[in-house]
Amino acid sequence: MGQFDKWTELMTRKMASKSSRRGFFTKVAGAALGGAVLPTLPIARASAQVAAEDNGVDPIITGLENDPGDTTSCDYWRYCGIDGQLCSCCGGSHTTCPPGTEMSQIAWVGTCRNPADNRNYIISYNDCCGGPSCERCFCNRNESDTPVTRPQSNNDIIWCFGTDSESYTCTVGLVLGVALEDE
Repeated sequence: MGQFDKWTELMTRKMASKSSRRGFFTKVAGAALGGAVLPTLPIARASAQVAAEDNGVDPIITGLENDPGDTTSCDYWRYCGIDGQLCSCCGGSHTTCPPGTEMSQIAWVGTCRNPADNRNYIISYNDCCGGPSCERCFCNRNESDTPVTRPQSNNDIIWCFGTDSESYTCTVGLVLGVALEDE
């Protein structure tokens, strides 16, 4: 028997004497479960978003020709569920973050009616993070706000998860699509 074989046998016997089958299977199951949960973390989604942007894919296309209203006013139709400073007053627009900030890929959603076509649209409210706090155009409309028990629809949380900085700057309102109409 070679030296390597003797050393391998010695190490295997030592490991077997200090551990059990249950302990081994517990660690393997924990690693498998941890590996399965990893893609659901916000950071994983944000990195996938960066990859999509690098490929020239625009993740949010509104497709709206009639987009009426003043985007610097709290009465703008997309802002029916907003709570925060408007990026359109802070160097960005109603769909883009100001320079030097990063859009959080984690957001809350609301449903707002566009007065131009009288249809409901699903709006994603994304916080822009990493810049100085903008102190202009604060809006707090709670038309589709829910208790914190449903955080995906709550506008009282700073949603700067998965970004380089958790410093809140302002909020944008992105159209995700047309909402289903009640029958």
